[in-house]
Amino acid sequence: MSRLSVSRRDVLRTAVCGTAGMMFGSRLAAAAVSPKRVMAKAKAVIQIWMWGGPSHLDTFDPKPEAGSDYCGPFENPISTNVDGTRIGEMLPLLAKQADKYSILRGMTHGVNGHETASYMVQTGRKSGGRDVYPCVGAVASLFKGYDAGYKGLIPPYIVLTSPQGRFSEAGFLGSRYRPFATGGNPKMTPFAVEGIVARGITEKRQRSRRQLLHSLDSLGHAMPGSREFEALDACEQKAYDLILGDAGKVFDLSTESDAARDRYGRTTFGQSCLMARRLVEEGVPYVTINYKGWDTHKKHFESMRRQLPELDQGMATLFEDLSERGLLDSTIVWWSGEFGRGPKIQKDPPWNGGRSHYGKAFSAVVAGGGFKGGHVVGATDEKGLAVVDREIYPWDVTSSLYELMGIPPDATLRHPQGRLIPVYPDLDPELKGGGRLREIMT
Repeated sequence: MSRLSVSRRDVLRTAVCGTAGMMFGSRLAAAAVSPKRVMAKAKAVIQIWMWGGPSHLDTFDPKPEAGSDYCGPFENPISTNVDGTRIGEMLPLLAKQADKYSILRGMTHGVNGHETASYMVQTGRKSGGRDVYPCVGAVASLFKGYDAGYKGLIPPYIVLTSPQGRFSEAGFLGSRYRPFATGGNPKMTPFAVEGIVARGITEKRQRSRRQLLHSLDSLGHAMPGSREFEALDACEQKAYDLILGDAGKVFDLSTESDAARDRYGRTTFGQSCLMARRLVEEGVPYVTINYKGWDTHKKHFESMRRQLPELDQGMATLFEDLSERGLLDSTIVWWSGEFGRGPKIQKDPPWNGGRSHYGKAFSAVVAGGGFKGGHVVGATDEKGLAVVDREIYPWDVTSSLYELMGIPPDATLRHPQGRLIPVYPDLDPELKGGGRLREIMT
């Protein structure tokens, strides 16, 4: 019975505390935080991760003049509320919010493999070296999480709803800085967050389960004063505070009005955007929405007619809602996939109208938290094949994010081997870059 008791404790600790590693994670990385303090313009980041890679031609860099071999049926881009800026015709709501975000049309890295490209965009580092670097969310978890005085019960790095699965998010920082992936589906009632909200389990039954757990804990009772068990007990208490206390109620979207939920769209993505807004409002410093379904080798335009309206409604409402609540000035929204998709449509079998992977030129979007809205940075040629003005590399973006998040310019990460590695990837002299996004940073 004692083994069963410890196992259940470990499961509970892992579900709620494991991603932050509050009790057992190594503190080596924390020791590397620079003492120099910098004023942060951004208190939080919402990352919209376009898993699979969205087409820049169909979204934020339309090329109708290139002809149907490139633009397909989307040949009528629409004007935005920013003079001179057009975006894809399937994004009319985002067109009305263009003054709140800036488009990065000069994104490039030249890599066409999902795993490698994902790693580069998420970490701002080149792949293939001896080190596996942490992604932006893990670095934020270090500098904005428990080591930096974060007091929230909700882990500081949340992924809605499943991990990206392309790379190790925490890299050499270790499991303490991994994200807590919620699981479940926020469009369902209840939103069954793994380890926190269980479908069909009442509060009374949760309390009864806890009592049973303690009654079975013969090993814990036999070792009073054990530091290890005291740590587990503390983590269990935090877990139950989430399950039964007020903190966990942030995941209960039924407390939102029907009008608010309808405004975001009753889709998984739309409700994830609403959930992300609630989390940053609660003080969570980093939230990733893992938005799958963009690896469209086949039936690309059929997929786009379904997914682009979802993207449009959820993302546009997120911008509007953050702005209305006074949160946009302190919250970065970062929209990007690992690459774009081939500008020229693959019409032959077996693709039959698909788009390939394309890392030579693609788009990203940034807003809030010190980024200006209403700007376009960089440009591609008349067919979207290559960047012809202002190349932007992944490390240019991540370093800009770190600066706005207030991470000290001399901050370092401590490698398990004892080496100190600069947080900012653009400080690496071997990395070619276009420079931080000064054009749109306040």
